[in-house]
Amino acid sequence: MARYEARIEVTHLPGILDPQGVTVERALPALGYTNVSHVRIGKSIRLEVDAADEGTARAQVEEMCERLLANPVIEAYEIHLAEFAG
Repeated sequence: MARYEARIEVTHLPGILDPQGVTVERALPALGYTNVSHVRIGKSIRLEVDAADEGTARAQVEEMCERLLANPVIEAYEIHLAEFAG
């Protein structure tokens, strides 16, 4: 049994309205940042999983994303998995 550290990056799918991103993009010029565009807001999730191997850990994290951590109708996610070093 090994421990794996998972980092999941969740973002909106292309074409899905991102009201937080729009709000930030509209506010940045008032702060002097006039060269910024296409702001998208997402979320980052970190967790640790005990599993027999990396494939098993990845499958569990994938299932967590599909069932709870992301809304696959409007969000995409990317999983980064590494064996826990500490």
